[in-house]
Amino acid sequence: MSLSMDAVKAAALGIAVTGALGLCSATTAHADTYVPLPGGQVIRALSDGTVVTVRLVDESATISPSMGATPLHRNAWVSGRVLVETSGPGAESGGFIYPGYTVGCQVNIAGGGAKGSAEGGLDWSDGQNTRPTAGAATGANLSLGPGQSQSFFILDQESPDLFGNEHHYKSNPFQGNSGSVTWSDSTIGLSGCGGYAQARTFAAVEVFTPNVTAWVVIWGQPFSIG
Repeated sequence: MSLSMDAVKAAALGIAVTGALGLCSATTAHADTYVPLPGGQVIRALSDGTVVTVRLVDESATISPSMGATPLHRNAWVSGRVLVETSGPGAESGGFIYPGYTVGCQVNIAGGGAKGSAEGGLDWSDGQNTRPTAGAATGANLSLGPGQSQSFFILDQESPDLFGNEHHYKSNPFQGNSGSVTWSDSTIGLSGCGGYAQARTFAAVEVFTPNVTAWVVIWGQPFSIG
């Protein structure tokens, strides 16, 4: 049985269209996902009357399929900005801003505090005065199993110390009554997590006044990384 030339052309066109649709579907399934995040604000009055305002703004994440192409690998690129303002008696002293992320594998990181993501690397032993002790040097190479979480700092700034030796700083200093730090497309790479995984921004701000040294922490909204 022979086919007409029109039938052959129609069949070829159908194959081409099907192939194009298949390619389009595969591309869509593996496309990056942009996630806008709401940020937040914390206002805290210190014991000497100084008021500290910390704002998390311009926060977002782009979730991308991993090069590993397995459910055990996740990639995300994260961006954000932290703004600090002080007012009152000790407003002109300054301080340090430590931005970072907590990442969890099959664990609730929504609560914050000693029973939440702080167990992944922040020391809450002194009540509200959270001290940053994040354990991971970078978010580009995290390996977590179910029920585990880890915190890391975004910044890694090199500068000589008082003796001229190279030193790595995880914070951004500010002087006076305001300061800020911005990061863009910083990497979170997670491996080893076979279930759902989440991440969450934090910024620990150390503030100095003539009478008080205090830590103020702001948390972002948890977001899924797959």
